[in-house]
Amino acid sequence: MTTATASPDIDTAAPPHYTGEETRTRILAIMAASSGNLVEWFDFYIYAFGAIYFASAFFPKSDPTAQLLNTAGVFAAGFLMRPLGGWLFGRIADRRGRRTSLLISVGMMCGGSLLIAVLPTYASVGAWAPALLLLARLIQGISVGGEYGATATYMSEVALRGQRGFLSSFQYVTLIGGQLLAVLVVVVLQQFLDESELKAWGWRIPFVVGAIAALAALFLRRTLHETSTAQTRASKDAGTFRAILRDHRAAFLTVLGYTAGGSLIFYTFTTYMQKYLVNSAGMSIRTASNVMTVCLFIFMCMQPLFGALSDRIGRRSNMLLFGALGAIATVPISMALGHVRSPLAAGALIVLALAIVSFYTSVSAIVKAELFPAEVRAMGVGLAYAIANAVFGGSAEYVALGLKCLGDESAFYWYVSAMMVVAFLVSLRIPRHPSYLLHEH
Repeated sequence: MTTATASPDIDTAAPPHYTGEETRTRILAIMAASSGNLVEWFDFYIYAFGAIYFASAFFPKSDPTAQLLNTAGVFAAGFLMRPLGGWLFGRIADRRGRRTSLLISVGMMCGGSLLIAVLPTYASVGAWAPALLLLARLIQGISVGGEYGATATYMSEVALRGQRGFLSSFQYVTLIGGQLLAVLVVVVLQQFLDESELKAWGWRIPFVVGAIAALAALFLRRTLHETSTAQTRASKDAGTFRAILRDHRAAFLTVLGYTAGGSLIFYTFTTYMQKYLVNSAGMSIRTASNVMTVCLFIFMCMQPLFGALSDRIGRRSNMLLFGALGAIATVPISMALGHVRSPLAAGALIVLALAIVSFYTSVSAIVKAELFPAEVRAMGVGLAYAIANAVFGGSAEYVALGLKCLGDESAFYWYVSAMMVVAFLVSLRIPRHPSYLLHEH
């Protein structure tokens, strides 16, 4: 397969003619890459949604907030490995090919998920239990750190011109789909197992499911066609951070800047929100899980709509709307959620917040890929994303819970809002007509 021709920020040129066979091949490739992406993120997120059940299995008995804080710390540690994964798999993708990188990353995720599924508890092996849990999360963190950049690069290169925003939005359709599937599995288990059974052994089931699904994704990804060329892979600058610092520093800092705000608000209104509804709004675990299941499904369905919008108004406009609306709405929505008692009202507020986040998530892959040339694209996208995501996204739950323990929960809302201002200002640097991906074919 050849690399697809990209559109500028707003595609004013007539799209090239694609044969029926080429169109089908590219769409099937996007589906195959996306399905693997879904499995990767399911395996990573099942930890977040299952933590409320297994926190006591790995940490000494204490109050629920402290246990959640400990599991959030391990969750954040997994994020801290993402820069290593972004660098390692970005280098592999740029020098050895996108397909190779995607195969290795999903294989590592399978191993990490299987390890968590069979871990002994604190009651059995003492301090070894949280240490082994941390090791498994570090493996998963490296894997998912490499997954994002390689998938974003692959999908941007294989998407059809004139529909790049729409088609590349499916990266977040499957990323959110992984979250949705994770919370849905928890909801299903809640219907068949009581709380004591879930805390004793039921929490292991989703990790077994994730490991098996990762094996299936591994075989599916073997069908992918390579989108990079031998010429770009052979370049002396291919997959080197030195080349990014020398020639593409501004693009790297731009991606770093708006990903910081994007990651923070994304994790605030997705993975942390289940705990927030239970721990702050006073909802039951089951009610909060049901609310988040519906909200994540709506969020997932929003992605192609906002991606298609970017094909009309431009990726830069999407990002500016994201920053501006996020800065204005985060504090009032968060404060209202802290006092809401109706699940319907809570769901409506969360969906409103996620609609704002969709301006970013729908174009996240393509807006980053358009800033880098092919020989450093996976490295540039993956590493910048991983650093910002590790520092701001991975710490979201830990900072939120820590501020709650200190009695100043509202400070977290203002922190998120301030980062939205940063995202808006950095998005002003996004060129109206990106210069890369325009002449590749």
